[in-house]
Amino acid sequence: MDLEEISLIIDIAEEKMDTAVEHLQNELTKLRTGKASTDLLKGIMVMYYGAPTPLHQVANVSTGDARTLLIQPWERNMLGAIEKALFEAQLGMTPQNDGQVIRLIIPPVTEERRRDLVKKAKHCGEESKVGVRAARHKALDELKKAVKAGLSEDIGKKEEAKVDNLTKSFIEKIDKIVEIKEKEIMTV
Repeated sequence: MDLEEISLIIDIAEEKMDTAVEHLQNELTKLRTGKASTDLLKGIMVMYYGAPTPLHQVANVSTGDARTLLIQPWERNMLGAIEKALFEAQLGMTPQNDGQVIRLIIPPVTEERRRDLVKKAKHCGEESKVGVRAARHKALDELKKAVKAGLSEDIGKKEEAKVDNLTKSFIEKIDKIVEIKEKEIMTV
């Protein structure tokens, strides 16, 4: 096994670790902190002429103020379908339809709910760390196989250290992301 293949093993591990961090960031955007954010509506699908279509492709989604989301469909006849999709998404908010725009008013988050959200954020962080560690484990296994196949042990140890440093940096990044989200959730 040559150094190019070893470099590829590390690149693949880094990609998988990056994916774990991206997944964490996507999951954390779904946590409602009491502030209006268009990210709360990511992943909501609306029936558009019989086909499920992402909400942002059939309407303009914006924030009216710190606690209000505004959804203005491109076609007025889509108001009912959008309202139905919002009810089915069980966001914990009742859509208000005035015939032009749908408003979602974000209710204030209680202290108890904030603590639950922090727990959920930490749980998401732990899941991402598991993903990072799995990528590390796979890379280290590949490196051990390479050493058995004839790669020098010194190079093997050096590359293992690279993987460990990479893992450490991704774990720190995850901790930082969760810490920022925790502060955001607990800020009233």
